[in-house]
Amino acid sequence: MQTTAQQWLVYRLTGSVAMLGVFGFANQVPMFFLAWMGGYVGDRYNRQHGVIVTQTCAMILAFVLAALTLTHLIQEWQLIFIAFLVGIVNAFDVPIRQAFFVQMVGKEDLPNAIALNSSIFNGARVVGPAIAGFAIMAFGEGWCFFLNGVSFIAVLIALLMMRLQPFEKRPSAESPLRSFVQGFRFASSDIPIRSALLLLCVLSMFGLQYSVFLPIYAQDILRGGAKTLGLLMSAAGVGAVLGALQFAARTEYKGLARWIAATCTTSAIGLLIFSQAKSFWLCALVLFAVGFAATSQMAATNTIIQERAPDDMRSRLMAVYATMFMGVQPIGALLAGGIAKRLGAPNALLLLGSVVLAGCIAFIALVAVKMHESSSTPALISPPPIE
Repeated sequence: MQTTAQQWLVYRLTGSVAMLGVFGFANQVPMFFLAWMGGYVGDRYNRQHGVIVTQTCAMILAFVLAALTLTHLIQEWQLIFIAFLVGIVNAFDVPIRQAFFVQMVGKEDLPNAIALNSSIFNGARVVGPAIAGFAIMAFGEGWCFFLNGVSFIAVLIALLMMRLQPFEKRPSAESPLRSFVQGFRFASSDIPIRSALLLLCVLSMFGLQYSVFLPIYAQDILRGGAKTLGLLMSAAGVGAVLGALQFAARTEYKGLARWIAATCTTSAIGLLIFSQAKSFWLCALVLFAVGFAATSQMAATNTIIQERAPDDMRSRLMAVYATMFMGVQPIGALLAGGIAKRLGAPNALLLLGSVVLAGCIAFIALVAVKMHESSSTPALISPPPIE
């Protein structure tokens, strides 16, 4: 709800597609610069306490945003600044929380836990935007921010009720930056992890920027309003939920490289179709397919990393994952906003989708060759190689 309301409020206050790009940049750029610090904290300190701190900070920011909006004091710079602060919180929260999964469920059930987490997250994406669209029309954006703040109370209660094994602090004389570099080197040296991360990086930087254009499509191309925006985001969310549930239902995790290639290609083709669509139902159908494919690709990439990661490097590797997935999105948001300003939103999406498709073709050609070559040699790392 908060994401939908923020995007709508930015566009309502400014009427500028470029400002939507600036908003996306401010919200995501801390992930690029600070995720390594979150990974260091997650590998050295109590992950449960770390998540409690980040969720408390997120709750406070939601209430501040609600207060400013409901009192009609909100301005463009305040929206951008709060988005930046939320981005800082997420830079610590994502790598710590992702690594926290294994403490909650154990390594045997980790792939299913990752996929179920994605289904929960994307389930909220289905309900939230739809409710936000109606709530904005009926009450205004401020109540969306307020309800988001209230929802964190349940999150914090659940975290405090967890009973886990005592955490042993891992002392280290290494600097946080050097510690992160170790995780990056591990990811670079492992062919399955490196290949999956690079393709996810391409999708995140260029493909997932379609969300920046949704307010424009809703208002200017489809001639709708906040309700149309909410329904479009919900269509992508429904697809994402089903994609995550489909992955969670898997009992076999071989052939993930082929699955990643197929889902990313589906996303790319969907973006090309969406860029030229003028019908609401065609847009919604395509966003459903993109949501399904993109979420399944993310879950598969996350599974590859977590299955092959040593526990003492898990948070740092998840920081690498967060940097290459969420950290590059601000660059893509600025790029998408700049291209759309010159070429228009449809042509910008056409260009970005073409870049993702080119990345998929390169992945299929190069990774297939690598896997064929490595199939005749012993595995360098204990988990089985992906196909």
